[in-house]
Amino acid sequence: MVTGIDVVGIGRWLLAVRTTAFLALPPEPAPMTALREALTDLPEAVFADLLESEDAYLLVFDLPGTAAETVDIRVDSGRLVVEARREKEVPANFEYVAEERSMFLDLELPLPPDVTTEEAEATVERGILEIRLPKSSVTSGESIPVEDA
Repeated sequence: MVTGIDVVGIGRWLLAVRTTAFLALPPEPAPMTALREALTDLPEAVFADLLESEDAYLLVFDLPGTAAETVDIRVDSGRLVVEARREKEVPANFEYVAEERSMFLDLELPLPPDVTTEEAEATVERGILEIRLPKSSVTSGESIPVEDA
């Protein structure tokens, strides 16, 4: 029999040390966590996908009625700014009774810290906007050209 040692007390102390050490080192968030959360907050009429490879992120937006001339994309202070305008023609003798989608789309999304606008690309084909953002470091104030595919 061991005397003078509080085995229960030592066990509690070890548990407290393990718990404290575990709590002191929170897991690092994934670089695109803020972007992923921002995409879930988009209006229901905006459909967006986020894809990731080893060297780039790919954002895909469903924007019917848009063309390269009606989309402006830039990076400003670590945020991706997308401004798009839909163009549509209303047949003669008709007018809108209800319209579910806005004519304008203004998005401002946080970028992961490892994104660079160098060699960034954007294309629009049949109203599908794809923005490819290479991984590296954030650059501010640069425009991203948009071309018809």
